[in-house]
Amino acid sequence: MVMGLLVAFFIGFSAQAQDKKAKALLDKVTAKVKSYENITIDFKYSLNNAKENINQDSKGTVVMKGNQYVLNFMGITKIFDGKKNYTIVPEDEEITISKVDEKDDSAITPSKMLTFFNTGYKFSMDIAQNVSGKKIQYIKLTPTNAKDQRKEILVGIDSKTNNIYNVIEIAKKGTKTTLTVNSFKTNQTLPKNQFTFVASKYPNYYINKLD
Repeated sequence: MVMGLLVAFFIGFSAQAQDKKAKALLDKVTAKVKSYENITIDFKYSLNNAKENINQDSKGTVVMKGNQYVLNFMGITKIFDGKKNYTIVPEDEEITISKVDEKDDSAITPSKMLTFFNTGYKFSMDIAQNVSGKKIQYIKLTPTNAKDQRKEILVGIDSKTNNIYNVIEIAKKGTKTTLTVNSFKTNQTLPKNQFTFVASKYPNYYINKLD
């Protein structure tokens, strides 16, 4: 009985220490992200589902400043100027304009991409790997909401820079998605209208205003 209690105590203590270490590392990542004036990322997005025999790879870019962003992904451009979201689809020559509730924690936007882990998850230290000469420390996140369709999320952090290297999401149904940062640039000189939607650039597009 006593031995069992001691084992339980040390396991609990070890887990708590891991959680604190993981939290400290995530806090460093958040502080680093907030220290940049702007961030430009080239990334690769992979989707894999062995059961459905699905393997898809896509590349994209995103420029972020505060809560503003310009995202180019799968032939679609999304601009958020701080108030409205503009989704530009060249293939259909259509633009959708909508308001975005930045207070909605369930809405994962590019501006939250590097700090999404701060609420709604339990976390613990996971494995460390050497990737192309970089030491990547993984932290495992487990959603606290039982309705969340994701089983777990692994956040890979470059131990030298404290920047995110990749994010791996594993769904309860087996789908695995991986976002890998290929290029991470900060404090670039951006055009003044970087996050401004200019309608005159799309003279023949149908504009759909949702609100």
